[in-house]
Amino acid sequence: MTPARRAMGWSAVLGAAAVLWTGGIAHADGPAEDTTASTPPPSGNANDQEVSASVASSRIKVSQVSGPTGGNSGTISSTDVNWEPPPCWYEPVYTPEQLKKFSETGVALGQVSPHTSWGGQKLWTDHYRDGKDAYNYEDESLVTRKGYENYNLGKDGYFWRGVARDEDSYDCERVMFWQDAGEIPDVPNAPTAETLADYAYDKVKVPDTKVELKPQAKSTVNLPTWVWLDKGTFQDVKVRAELPNTDLWAETTAKPVALHLEPGTDDAETFPASGDCQINDDGSIGTPYTKGNADKTPPCGVRYLRATNGTPYQLSASVTWQISWEGSGGANGDLPDGTFETTQDMNVQEIQSINR
Repeated sequence: MTPARRAMGWSAVLGAAAVLWTGGIAHADGPAEDTTASTPPPSGNANDQEVSASVASSRIKVSQVSGPTGGNSGTISSTDVNWEPPPCWYEPVYTPEQLKKFSETGVALGQVSPHTSWGGQKLWTDHYRDGKDAYNYEDESLVTRKGYENYNLGKDGYFWRGVARDEDSYDCERVMFWQDAGEIPDVPNAPTAETLADYAYDKVKVPDTKVELKPQAKSTVNLPTWVWLDKGTFQDVKVRAELPNTDLWAETTAKPVALHLEPGTDDAETFPASGDCQINDDGSIGTPYTKGNADKTPPCGVRYLRATNGTPYQLSASVTWQISWEGSGGANGDLPDGTFETTQDMNVQEIQSINR
């Protein structure tokens, strides 16, 4: 099925006829394979009056539990190019009272699945108040979903709706549906603690990797430049993700394990030869330069073999972060390592000796 046909979404059934949201006008002419839906513009964040039209609008709450919070930071990149978070999942959206207020007040414009919008009170009241069935495309098949009586008022629970990370995710298109309180829906792509751990992975912010150098202003051909980071510069970063109105939570921890150097030119050597400087037990990297070490080999550093001649080399410093998680129900596991890279100018002069 093409994205355009999928975007047709689903319709509330009025007797034997279906009402389709097409170009802003409701038509009572049955489910038609070639009908293309028109998605209204976003209506903002969800509350009693609105349902966000963003396919990526999630209610997952994220907070940083530990790790540095000041200074420049960035998002890590997975070392596994094939890894990505789940394409979609379901979340609780409305109580019966909230859905009633939304459906019977104003224009009642909003999403009933990540890629399908309903506009107009009748579409909402027919299905969620008056028990009319609804058609919905799920897994490229047209599915009938039974309607509800009076929004399930008096029951304890929530109406759940799919969240998709991007417009190409069509695996959570089930019409917004009911689930009793304290329960996770038994449907494909239902959220788990691992879902939240994956979500938190993308929210981990780690500090810039600007390393200390000696000499600072200019390196010298054939003399080593010492590279180090003081202890405490890099600490574990822990991010917690919780899905409101459920007991689901996860904490994703990023632990710095190594620094990798790329000199920015083939005319250079790194120390160690791999360019991988291990992080010491106290959290430091390498050893600070001290007077008299000019001709010694640093445990972490670089030696340039050719001068820059006015155009600096770009020394790249990349920290590898080991990622693990734990969550509700005793769940835990590992995620692919992440990296964060910064670059800094390196000017190299021809002079063979220098006072340091």
